Amino acid sequence: MTVQQQHPALAAADPELAALVGAEERLQAETLRLIPSENYVSAAVLEASGTVLQNKYSEGYPGRRYYEGQQNIDQVETLAIERAKALFGVDHANVQPYSGSPANLAVYLAFAKPGDTVMGMALPMGGHLTHGWGVSATGSWFRGVQYGVRQDDGLIDFDQVRDLALKERPKVIFCGGTALPRTIDFAAFGEIARESGAVLVADVAHIAGLIAGGAHPSPVGHVDVISTTTHKTLRGPRGAMLMSREEHAKALDKAIFPGLQGGPHNQTTAAIAVALREASQPSFRDYAHAVVANAKALAEALLARGFDLVSGGTDNHLILIDLTSRQVPGKIAAKALDRAGIVVNYNTVPYDPRKPFDPSGIRIGTPSLTSRGLTPDHMPEVAEWIDRAVTAAGTGDEDTLAAVRAEVAALMAAYPAPGGAGARCVPGLTHRRAGIGSHT
Repeated sequence: MTVQQQHPALAAADPELAALVGAEERLQAETLRLIPSENYVSAAVLEASGTVLQNKYSEGYPGRRYYEGQQNIDQVETLAIERAKALFGVDHANVQPYSGSPANLAVYLAFAKPGDTVMGMALPMGGHLTHGWGVSATGSWFRGVQYGVRQDDGLIDFDQVRDLALKERPKVIFCGGTALPRTIDFAAFGEIARESGAVLVADVAHIAGLIAGGAHPSPVGHVDVISTTTHKTLRGPRGAMLMSREEHAKALDKAIFPGLQGGPHNQTTAAIAVALREASQPSFRDYAHAVVANAKALAEALLARGFDLVSGGTDNHLILIDLTSRQVPGKIAAKALDRAGIVVNYNTVPYDPRKPFDPSGIRIGTPSLTSRGLTPDHMPEVAEWIDRAVTAAGTGDEDTLAAVRAEVAALMAAYPAPGGAGARCVPGLTHRRAGIGSHT
């Protein structure tokens, strides 16, 4: 389908931008996307994101707006809220945060004051900027203290976490991160938070879909607040949610509006509602478990080829590869893989001697390839491509990178991308392998 056929109004009004959209659709369709924070949304989520809900301002909350004409908007937001509460088993949900970072900032606004001590995983160890890291506003406005992982096994050192929490007495503790390949022990964090008197926040942006699908333990019952984006493994639009016990509902709602934001993005709220409905279906449970099965199979195949994996493997959707032994820096490897049609991101590894913008590792994940229907049987081939491309990166062998790219494109053609990335999904049908919309 041409850009003119798929986006006729856009093509007519702005051919230059339409061409770029078409180029991105082809790129997403033809390449193997291994960035663990990316995924494909369904055609239904895409359609909801582009509705006339875009035209409406809705400051406030359902039944308590500052603008009139909210008869439909209130129902849309309420639908998203109730679906979030049901899917995750929480007392309260706020679906208005624009993205994950503002959602986390709202947590600080609700429970801390500038200068207070906050605690999170150090960024080089797998944490997130908004968990009190120095270059973030959260590290500038609050006093951030960080915990890490053990050097010998790459796992969270809970003795260090407890000692640090009791010594520093933070107002807020974050658990979760962006490069954690192992199951998060929410119960252990919960005990430490209660003992130190801190509000415990689970940032599950990466694993929210796995939690919804029963492929990762839930933080509910162990933490005070859950913060998450709505894309990544949850396969929704680029938005966020805050969920909590009822006792924290008012503080969080006030922090989002009027504390940080004005009118919510109603078209995104609608798309979140669609994604939450999709995540409540049995096929999504199949998908979540398939993501983990693929990640484990890929990790095993990479280990067999001599790659060093942080923590020795994975329990979830994410694999962190330390390329030090391959003598290829992560940035050079990532750019070579991109030329080979394999999209990853370069990433620091724990105790990395290299700088963050030129680190030792790459970070990969299986949400996107699972959405396309790939199975554990494909993972040895994916590992082989990564091996060949990383080796070629070290020798400057562009011919090998071109050959890998052709092989990747051939496999991707056999497994069309969901939604608008080169294919259309038929609502109501399920993919035989991964529980996603069938392709026509």
